[in-house]
Parts: sequence; structure tokens; C-alpha cells
Amino acid sequence: MNQPLIYHNYTTLQGPNRTTLKGKFFGSWDLDADLSEGMVVNISYYSVAWEKQLGRGSWVFHHVLKTSIKYPWLMLYLRSDATTGFSGGYHYPTRGMSKIIPESPNFKVRFTLNVIRGGGPNSQFYLMDIGSCWKNNGQPCNGNVISDVTRYSEMILNPETPSWCHADNLKLCPPYHTFPNGTRVGRNDTARFPYEAYHLHCSPGNGEFLENPNVPCDPFSNPQPQEILQILPHPVWGEYGYPTKKGEGWIGDPRTWELDVGRLAQSLYFYQDPGTPPARRQWTSIDLGTEIFKDPNQVAEWTVSDFDILVPKQS
Repeated sequence: MNQPLIYHNYTTLQGPNRTTLKGKFFGSWDLDADLSEGMVVNISYYSVAWEKQLGRGSWVFHHVLKTSIKYPWLMLYLRSDATTGFSGGYHYPTRGMSKIIPESPNFKVRFTLNVIRGGGPNSQFYLMDIGSCWKNNGQPCNGNVISDVTRYSEMILNPETPSWCHADNLKLCPPYHTFPNGTRVGRNDTARFPYEAYHLHCSPGNGEFLENPNVPCDPFSNPQPQEILQILPHPVWGEYGYPTKKGEGWIGDPRTWELDVGRLAQSLYFYQDPGTPPARRQWTSIDLGTEIFKDPNQVAEWTVSDFDILVPKQS
């Protein structure tokens, strides 16, 4: 897949009194696209515009993403990456803005989200997406694409996204769920395991001691093995500040969220070789936005403001 066209309207002071800062990125994956009139039929499109009043308020980031027949699988995020090291598991140096790497369980993420258009039924709109990288023996990644494993956890906000984890389809469930009080329940426990809290779990393809049944993650959408755990609004996540039922925070329900991301991420299942010391869960990428999955001519639109990653003061 080719890289997109990208155009940049540099940030300038605008408005009658020149008190509003505005700028924008926009473009298309269709390299012959004429974007002089903005978003048009049958052409992929994205834009991120930012705006802030001088001396007050937060930056407001306005996002638009449109798929097309030629480009039906696209994604767009507002993302904070580490300033150095591997970004969300990719095997090349990053250039982000997070000087301090958030580490579970001690950080939160706060932001205001207004979803205007959802992007259709296959829009996996991530209220929160966190990425990291560690080897199956718990050691940090070092750029070896054979043994490094990218780890992602994503809360999907779109109420049209179903749970694929069922008591009669355990291969898409994590082996166990851990409740906030530390109680651990296996996926075979049909009375207590919260199947509806999970969209899917897929395992790293290089795991040597995976619990059966399991499904390996797509080996082509990442340059190295990956593990993905996608969760859905459900009461079990309420203690961490996440939505507890479908529709919360969706179209027509803008909200300010303060998510205990670090504590939730510490409790989630990620594969590790038996008998190895637990990995430090350091999250080098934190973002929100959507991934429209194989669905042409869909449009997603949303704004994000007051975005903060809250890390305790280090002594």
C-alpha cells in the first residue's frame, strides 16, 4: 500500500482580531486525487485540523477519515509516542512527544471526545489504544523482528461492534480475566467469565506455550509478531473509568473521560512464557481514533480536546 498525499496548512493566527490559532493536515491515498474541493465521492480522504484561542482553553483537534473502494481499510489517530526508542513496538526509532514513558499500573489518560460521525458498522473506534513491545520471555524489545512482539490493547467504542468471544468459541477469548480485586477467572468458567467484555484476543505467532484453542494475529499488518486484546464497554471496566454499556460516549453523547489506563492495562492478559519474570508494561504509544475495516465509502468524524497523560511525579 502506498503512502498518502499530505498537504499542510501551517498554523497561523486567524479571526477578526487574530486571536485564534489554526492549522491543518489533509490528503488522500489516491495519488491522482484532486483535493481542491475537499472530500469528494469515490476518493479516500483524511484531515486533522487544530484550533486554539490565544491564552485560554485547550487545543481542539478535528478529525475526518473517508474510505473508498480502492482504499477500504484506513485508520486515523491522535497519538502520543515516546520521544525515543521503539514506538508502539515498531522496529525503528520514533519521534513522539512523550518524554516520560507511562508504565502500568501508575498512569491515567484524560480527554474530551465528541464523535460526530462513526464511520459505519466496521469502524473500530478506539476510545483508547495503547501499544508496547516486549519479548515472550518478558525482556524488552531490542529491534529483533523475530523475537520482539508488539502488544496492543484497545477499547472499541462503536456500539455496532459485537463480541466474538463466546463460551462456545473460546479461541477468540483471552485465557483468563482478572477482576479489579485480583480475582482471576478462566475462560472455561461459563458462570463468571465476562465474555461480552471482549471483542477478541489473538496470540503472537511465535508463542511456544500458547493455551489452546487460540488464534494467531495477522502476520502481515505488523513488521514483527503481535498480540492484540480488544475490549468492549461492559460493567467489569467501570472501576477504571471506562464505559460500562454500549452507546456511552458515542454519537450525540460527548464526554470528558478520565481513564485509569495503567491499572486496567496491568490487569489484562498478555502472553508470556511460563516461568519467566513479568514484563514491565511500558506503553510507548497512547492514542484514540478509528480504524475502518474493509468498508468503502464510509466517513468518520470526531474532535478531541484537553488530551493529557497523567503520570505520578517521579522522586
